Amino acid sequence: MAELQCRVENCTYNQETFCCKGDIMVGGKEADHDDDTCCESFAQRREGYDSYTSGLSRPSKTISIDCEAEKCIYNSNCRCVADHVDIKGCGASDCMETACATFQEA
Repeated sequence: MAELQCRVENCTYNQETFCCKGDIMVGGKEADHDDDTCCESFAQRREGYDSYTSGLSRPSKTISIDCEAEKCIYNSNCRCVADHVDIKGCGASDCMETACATFQEA
């Protein structure tokens, strides 16, 4: 499990840069650069609704990350094996506006 730092402040699962979802999926099967990836688990926070909706009551520093980015050096059998992962996408309104900043082409 990787230590996850999420910079997508308007994601419903983000609480103080940590994720409350429990696990995420990084998309980008054909990615050559970090901007070709995305956090497919992103859900935009909506005003008037509770945030942090998941099975976790508190955010976790470490998280299970499934990964479709076949060209990333940290992808091992569709699982992220990086020690630390950064997700970016400040102001994102959908998952395609997020990215795995840790992505490195193999």
